[in-house]
Amino acid sequence: MRPAVAVVEDAALMRESFSLLMPGLDVVAAVASVEELTGRRPVVDVVLLDLHLANLEQPDVRQGIAAIRALTGYGYRVCVYSQEERRFVLAACIAAGASGAVSKALPTGRAEQLFIEVASGGTVMPQSVVGILEVLVRRDCITLLSERQRQVLHGRARGLSYAQVARQLFVSESTLRGYWLDLTRSLSESLRTLTPGEIERALGLAPGDLLELWPGEATDVRNWWRTAREPDPGP
Repeated sequence: MRPAVAVVEDAALMRESFSLLMPGLDVVAAVASVEELTGRRPVVDVVLLDLHLANLEQPDVRQGIAAIRALTGYGYRVCVYSQEERRFVLAACIAAGASGAVSKALPTGRAEQLFIEVASGGTVMPQSVVGILEVLVRRDCITLLSERQRQVLHGRARGLSYAQVARQLFVSESTLRGYWLDLTRSLSESLRTLTPGEIERALGLAPGDLLELWPGEATDVRNWWRTAREPDPGP
């Protein structure tokens, strides 16, 4: 059975073409804003969310971290689908409750596969976010992982495929995929508990570099939008 999805995207062409480009998804709602979606409250397996939704026709809609939090507050699973590539923005999306982040630069077939993975309960993290998490684990900012999980994360953070990591660890590829599913869930949960200060210290950032970007109770969309346009501070 095809997973039921809702699409939140301000570009009409994208909204209207989703079901044609990704026939493996059952698009039950395609709307321009989070406010419209939560007003309709469709029952879906995952919401595919563009991060940048404000435009001249809807200048004050929720977007970014605020949009993720609004949707997860209604009980939706969220997968970000965006052209955004800044690693700290994508990591902040996972910390805010998104179950995945998929680049619009990917081929539609690959993107569809990842959406199905999130809809079925998985967690999809971009390679750049995996790299951040591996650094946080190495510097003991995240400490819950077993030695085997650390080995899996180390390999994936270096861009190795499931098959390559499986050969290194002398396990089957299917077993390795099971490890990765559990690992990404644990890491995303751990990421949501970290403060900006803890991350800044672990990654060698200057104090305050993440204050406006990292999700918190007082997250302001305008601050998020401004910070997302600034250069990535980098470790």
